[in-house]
Amino acid sequence: MNHRFRPLSGGLVAAAVAATPLAVIPVSAALAAPAAAASTVDVRLININDFHGRIDKNTVKVAGTVEQLKASAPGGKAVLLSAGDNIGASLFASASQDDQPTIDVLNALDLKASAVGNHEFDKGFADLTARVVDGGANARFDYLGANVYLKGTQTPALPEYRVVDANGVRVAVVGVVTQETPMLVSPGGIASLDFGDPTDAVNRVAGQIRASNAADVIVAEYHEGAGAGTQEGATLDAEIAAGGAFAKLVTQTSADVAAILTGHTHKEYAWDGPVPGRPGKTRPVLQTGSYGEKIGSIDLSVDTATKQVVAYSQGNIKRTTADDAGLAAQFPRVAAVQGIVDRALKAAEAIGGTPVGAVTADITTAFSGGTRDDRASSSTLSGLVADSLLDSLKDPTLGGAEIGVVNPGGLRSELYYAPDGVVTYAEANAVLPFVNNLWTTSLTGAQVKTMLEQQWQRDAAGKVPSRPYLQLGTSKNLTYTFDSTRPEGDRITSVRINGTPVDPQRSYRVGTFSFLAQGGDNFHVFAQGTSTRDSGLIDRDAWIGYLSGHQPVAPDFAKRSAEVLNAPATVTGGQQLSVSVQGLDLTSLGSPTNTQLSLTYYPASGEPRLIGTYAVAGGKAALDFRAPYALQGGTLVASALESGTTVTLPVSVPTVTGSCLDLGSTLDRPGDRSAQALESLVKNYTKVCAR
Repeated sequence: MNHRFRPLSGGLVAAAVAATPLAVIPVSAALAAPAAAASTVDVRLININDFHGRIDKNTVKVAGTVEQLKASAPGGKAVLLSAGDNIGASLFASASQDDQPTIDVLNALDLKASAVGNHEFDKGFADLTARVVDGGANARFDYLGANVYLKGTQTPALPEYRVVDANGVRVAVVGVVTQETPMLVSPGGIASLDFGDPTDAVNRVAGQIRASNAADVIVAEYHEGAGAGTQEGATLDAEIAAGGAFAKLVTQTSADVAAILTGHTHKEYAWDGPVPGRPGKTRPVLQTGSYGEKIGSIDLSVDTATKQVVAYSQGNIKRTTADDAGLAAQFPRVAAVQGIVDRALKAAEAIGGTPVGAVTADITTAFSGGTRDDRASSSTLSGLVADSLLDSLKDPTLGGAEIGVVNPGGLRSELYYAPDGVVTYAEANAVLPFVNNLWTTSLTGAQVKTMLEQQWQRDAAGKVPSRPYLQLGTSKNLTYTFDSTRPEGDRITSVRINGTPVDPQRSYRVGTFSFLAQGGDNFHVFAQGTSTRDSGLIDRDAWIGYLSGHQPVAPDFAKRSAEVLNAPATVTGGQQLSVSVQGLDLTSLGSPTNTQLSLTYYPASGEPRLIGTYAVAGGKAALDFRAPYALQGGTLVASALESGTTVTLPVSVPTVTGSCLDLGSTLDRPGDRSAQALESLVKNYTKVCAR
């Protein structure tokens, strides 16, 4: 029988939870699970991914949703699994206690197995094995990493799979992590490891399990995922067509694997994936989003004779809104979680409630579709953190930084104004929870350009990763323009530091996180840096010190990069131009929408001259103008009225002698008919042109 897909009705589930907050969610109805024949048994897999230590007011409700799903499962039995990143990049209540509260919560919920995520390696492999796992004395669930090998070998460094009992069915859970892990964590902590292809590892282990009859059903937990989800309007076909690691895991994971559970990219989907070699058959491909906002649930109907999955249903369940006390009274595991959370929050409150700074308004990551952390866009927060890095590292004794650079994935929370503008220790720490050291390194001007080119991502093997573009945050003294229509590697059209074009041969000191300075997030050029130096400062301490010393801080809505299209390499006097300037608006909360852009000519000597003012819509402006006839070097600068963004057009402006004023064309321009305007223009030319 072909596998059957029954989509989840999120609205029905939410309504059911709201209407009957203490009732068991009727998952059989919500997931439209197929009726099982007498020779089948139903198995429910409950899944989380990218929980990231979310110990807060919602944790008890996450636990309640898990327990509701367990209670409504066939026979009241279900298995809780995870696709990784349970810890790391955590909220303060967990991070301040080395994520122990999160480990305790997962133990209380009887998590059986988890793929290891890249964030499990944030403090190094030794920390994962000796402290987090501690031979099972701490984390009582298995961390699985079938594609994690001891350096230079094919010897697994972690367990590859675990067999769990699910309603009498032996289910083998194979776990793997993104092969990009070496680019996502500090290399020193994983120097003893190699990371292989995750799909190849799953297939190898699945073959061994099947050959040895070690399990009845095999499922794969991938800490790897699609670049976009259903909330962004993505489809499975589109994500497959995009290629990369996700396309491979969907289309090439062994047909022996009955379900594919994913994570890492914080996207939500429950897609019907193809089974290779079995036309017309499908299997679930699921990711829940992140932070426990939704819980994944997959029901598999297993033929007891053939041990084949003959039907399935899947969906992502919204976190319950039921009362915590009621959930704790109904479910013992929830009561245990509530106790853990209460103790963790109380301990964190004593540490985290200390004021360390103040803001005048929200300072956030980029938002897309109402969701934070759009890593492909600039933000007020990335700019502020980059400014803080420059400020913290500019002292020559600490590295002498000339610019600051931030990777977007390093920013894990926001600085909100509410309720009183005060920034607490916990709130500041939540922005930068990784405990990176601050480093400086020297890059040439040419390498700075390469750094910006590498925002269009390629991994070490030259492949486009799951996030094809990552927007670096730069300190305000580093600005640049680009043209995304140009060939890869030649899209950055100008770079300026302190208003001056970079010298390709000159060396510049870059201040950043140790993670990025070692080539993290596929910014490989950093590995070529010279005179690399550890300042000894921790990101958290330097960041909090900056906030304390600059309070209150205000959001800077001026973008530090813009796309400029159709700009000639060199402008000639009187040349008619049609230049497009795009990407003028930030999407951080509170960012103004630009409506006007002025263009001004700043000659190398003499007074600046306004060329014109142009409408901005959707962050774009079309600049149709005639260049001044009397060119005296200098720059053409576009300035956005509302945000304060300035864009120096990437054109060379020569010095032209004997230039003249085309008086007729000047008088033809609306708004330039006044005697004052005419006098201002004429005095900058040597003569009036004959027409």
